Amino acid sequence: MAAKKATIKDVAALAQVSIKTVSRVINNEPSVGEKTKQRVIDAVDKLDYQPNLAARNLAATRTYALGFVYDNPNAYYIIDMQNGILSECRAKGYELVIHPCKSDSFNIVEELTNMVRRSQLAGIIISPPLSENAQLLNALEQQSIPFVRVISKGDETPSAAPCVMIDDRTAAFKITEHLIKTGHRNIGFLKGDASHMSSQQRELGFMDALNKHDIKCTSDYLIEGQFTFEFGTKGVNQLLDLSQRPTAIFACNDEIAAGALFAARLRGVNIPDQLAIAGFENSPFSRQTYPKITTAAQPTDEIAKLATACLIQHIKSDMVYVASSHESTTFTPELIVRESTYIASTGDA
Repeated sequence: MAAKKATIKDVAALAQVSIKTVSRVINNEPSVGEKTKQRVIDAVDKLDYQPNLAARNLAATRTYALGFVYDNPNAYYIIDMQNGILSECRAKGYELVIHPCKSDSFNIVEELTNMVRRSQLAGIIISPPLSENAQLLNALEQQSIPFVRVISKGDETPSAAPCVMIDDRTAAFKITEHLIKTGHRNIGFLKGDASHMSSQQRELGFMDALNKHDIKCTSDYLIEGQFTFEFGTKGVNQLLDLSQRPTAIFACNDEIAAGALFAARLRGVNIPDQLAIAGFENSPFSRQTYPKITTAAQPTDEIAKLATACLIQHIKSDMVYVASSHESTTFTPELIVRESTYIASTGDA
């Protein structure tokens, strides 16, 4: 049998206070002393008490729903983000509103601020490229809307809000250096959407590794596009049509890499003997191809869960976002070497 859920009466009994006092603490009313408030909070945590959301939202000025705002064509990324956010929301008694949108819409700021008010959200989690939109961030701060950003490290967009950063540059450096150490000097780069800071940071990491090993990269080897399978097929064909083909390709994400691998094999190119291909993110795309694709493991669900926990913490503390309150945590995706770049004679597994 499932364990019986704790009730507000159980919390009141453990904290040795009235049910009304528990309600006041849960609804963040100012009329409760700090010691009493702490006893109630300790009892809530110990009993894992989760108030009825409908009743709680009616009784409180604060709402218990968060929003996830995104503009990203990568379905696997969005699913992982949603799963991570939902996991933390369920653990902390929050609901989730999902809002896809177009980051380049002329009225994106009005759209999102109105959505927050209309849906009575307590705060929002923002993913790239929206999390890099300075106009949007400024509007959210001016309207006192709590938010947390998921961004690529190196994003200089000014904001005092907390953020979770991904060190794309360092991870891209490791991928490129792996290709160099397996004997490649002619390496192509398939870049994702230019509007995403992650694309820029991954290109910088790519160039850092080439520069470290005194390798020149011609403009013909740098192809700009989108984070899509279709771009991967087009990009690799463009590179394979060159008189001096690259012997390796670093694609900005696994979806691009999978498209590149697919199109290369259609042209009779052996992977990895004639062309090594690496991706980024460790999405299912990297594991559903033959051969499987070398990549950098980005724990998107963990990133989303941490971002959500950080947002909830700020909401509960009624923290006002000022420069001194800025908090950040950085994830560095880890290199995973697979068959798409492995050459047995090098001993690099």
